[in-house]
Amino acid sequence: MTPTTSVEATTQLAAYTTSTGEAVQFWVLGTVAVIGALCTVFMKKAVHSALCLAGTMIILAVFYLANGAYFLGVVQIVVYTGAIMMLFLFVVMLVGVTAADSLKETIKGQRWLALLCGLGFGILLVAGIGNASLTEFSGLGQANAGGNVEGLAQLLFTKYVFAFELTGALLITASVGAMVLTHRERTERAKTQRELAEQRVREGKHLPPLPAPGVYARHNAVDIAGLLPDGTPSELTVNRTLRERGQIRDVSAEALNDLKALEQRSAARLERTRSGEASK
Repeated sequence: MTPTTSVEATTQLAAYTTSTGEAVQFWVLGTVAVIGALCTVFMKKAVHSALCLAGTMIILAVFYLANGAYFLGVVQIVVYTGAIMMLFLFVVMLVGVTAADSLKETIKGQRWLALLCGLGFGILLVAGIGNASLTEFSGLGQANAGGNVEGLAQLLFTKYVFAFELTGALLITASVGAMVLTHRERTERAKTQRELAEQRVREGKHLPPLPAPGVYARHNAVDIAGLLPDGTPSELTVNRTLRERGQIRDVSAEALNDLKALEQRSAARLERTRSGEASK
């Protein structure tokens, strides 16, 4: 065996083996990713499950970057973790998932169907891992010879184009189904402005519309109550939530001082006018 042949053999062996750093990274981050995935399934609160899933996706992005799939790693962080998961998290926090939601099975047999799909996915996963471990694979240099993005695009639109289109159709169907499930039709007709005004008249209180916040108070902020003609603050001009939280600023004293100063300046101006007329 010539020296050149031995060097090439050593290079090929190094390309097909895993270094100590890669092994440590895999076992540490892989353990955290599995724990995050299990927490996603077994957490009782939807917000906690979403956070665990976001952490698992970030670790998967690190795996992509470590294996030379830079485009997939960036897409995993920017699109899935940064956009889709955060949007899902914000929707869960805003809409809320309470214990009052019904857990009754509306479609018969969906649990058995989900179990069958999970079993099929497990079989495909085991088959993929076994195929990857038994057959030879191309190195990163050969896979990214023309560029990582170009190689990925060539695979998506040639070899895996059917799976790619099927995944896109599945995502569109899931988004439409989510909108259909979250849409709630109004059970009663919305009242018109005239009907609301007539209701106020029948109840005998708040006949005109409520005053805006900050009226006669030098400020128009939502946390400043409007002042009545006698200088006292009106609680009807601020949100009830702010009142219950105690986040209302009282500027009635400042407004009264300004009103007194204005009255004094008006009185002084009137006195000067009268003095000028008397001198004439």
